Amino acid sequence: MKPFLVSPNSLRAQQWREGHGIFRDLLKALLFSTDAAAAAASSSSFSSSSPPPIDSLRSRILSAGDPNSSVVSVLEEWLDQGNRVNQSGLQLIIKLLRKSRRYTHALQLSDWMIDQKAYNPSTGDFAVQLDLILRIHGIEHTEKYFNRIPESLRTFQIYGPLLHSCAGHRGLEKAEATMQKIRDLGFLKGPVSYNIMLKLCSQMRKYEELSSVVQEMEEKCIGWDTITYNNRLHAYAATSNVEKMEKLLMKIEADRSFSMDWHAYAVVAHCYLKGGLIEKAQSMLKKSEQLMRGKSGKPAKIGCEHLLSLYAAVGKKDEVYRIWNWYKSLGRFFNSSYLSMMSALVKLDDLTGAEKIWKEWESGRSSFDIRIPNLMISAYSRKGLWPKAEEHLNKIIESGMEPQATTWDRLATGYYLGDQMEKAVQTIKKAIFSSKKPQWTNVNTLAACLEYLRRKGNVEVAEELSKVVIEHFSFSPSIRNKLMGCSSKGDLSTGAVDQKGADDHSLGEEAPPELEFKDQSST
Repeated sequence: MKPFLVSPNSLRAQQWREGHGIFRDLLKALLFSTDAAAAAASSSSFSSSSPPPIDSLRSRILSAGDPNSSVVSVLEEWLDQGNRVNQSGLQLIIKLLRKSRRYTHALQLSDWMIDQKAYNPSTGDFAVQLDLILRIHGIEHTEKYFNRIPESLRTFQIYGPLLHSCAGHRGLEKAEATMQKIRDLGFLKGPVSYNIMLKLCSQMRKYEELSSVVQEMEEKCIGWDTITYNNRLHAYAATSNVEKMEKLLMKIEADRSFSMDWHAYAVVAHCYLKGGLIEKAQSMLKKSEQLMRGKSGKPAKIGCEHLLSLYAAVGKKDEVYRIWNWYKSLGRFFNSSYLSMMSALVKLDDLTGAEKIWKEWESGRSSFDIRIPNLMISAYSRKGLWPKAEEHLNKIIESGMEPQATTWDRLATGYYLGDQMEKAVQTIKKAIFSSKKPQWTNVNTLAACLEYLRRKGNVEVAEELSKVVIEHFSFSPSIRNKLMGCSSKGDLSTGAVDQKGADDHSLGEEAPPELEFKDQSST
């Protein structure tokens, strides 16, 4: 079976409806929804809220967890045994596989279902398949799949997911080309496509392009919705344009059709913090918290994690502990919960408090999260408390895990800032040879170690180490030249500049996910 092709015959068998409302359904399909048939299946024996039969196709596929084996064989075996499967049942299984991030298996079932003549694939089925192809094979394969669809069938319902896919991979040029095609076809009758472009431009900091999108909406009298307002607010906050941000906030608050959420106030608070407007930031945090109260589950927990970080940035330790106590009342804790609180306390220089939270986590954790000891290693290294930092390093090793390159890098940076260069050099070597990623985050410590080796007369060692780093990691030309200068023979003054007074990203606190507005109706 072809991995991501859909036969033209099966495509023609489905007559897609046109209209702006269908595109909204498609976007929902991309965010773990299928269609009305799958919703109907939720009330049947295939309900996702009720356990499957002891032996069912759903239970067999969900238990086949090997990503290297095809679940189509499981499906075919089920059919060979005289069993039947309806389309809504397959749609639900695909949905469950996607929620479990088993995208390869989901695509296998999607391919099989769409290729079957007995089924009548829905618009949502093709949208889901587009999304799966994007996740597994990338934007180029998605475009190849798209280009195989006959021109006559490339309707708004197909261009919509393609635009969403381009934006998801931050392909601004391709997204603009797709947007132009949607524009030429006369499909831009509402804010949905514009919102995708606004969010993409904001994420990529392309504010001129963002202003052009807004201007077009105004010229075409395209009404703004919640997501449009949110994206504009986020853009003003990102550029620290306080005046325009405040005017827009007043407009939003006065608009009764707009449903304000905690994200908006949190983003405004963050903008005020950047500008040193502490009292205004605190006022926004209170409003954000008020909108968060009454929520439960994951949305409330995500909100609490952001409040912990923002109150720490304000310097309000009492507020951090107050939010923490509220957070604990919400129920089950996750590693991210402890990480957020410990990061807030480290930011407040409360290492004793962070250590207490560490012990709570260690006594009740169900899985080991290396980010948590990494955070403590950074905090203790910054303070020059080497025994404590090394103690947490040993805890990683005792857990059965291998320290990551970032772990060694954080410790090496601490040694460097504390002028323990011999230890820094030995530790940075471990960071280099344990790294599995092509990016190297902390150039300052690396450059300092190379220059230290050169000053000590170990030029050959420095050059060899520099060669390994340059061959295996991606650097800009200027950074590459800097590293080569630090390790090569010549004037010692051409080496690394003194970076000890600069901020060092490898010793930064772990932060909660970036504040971002989301279409709550699509989740």
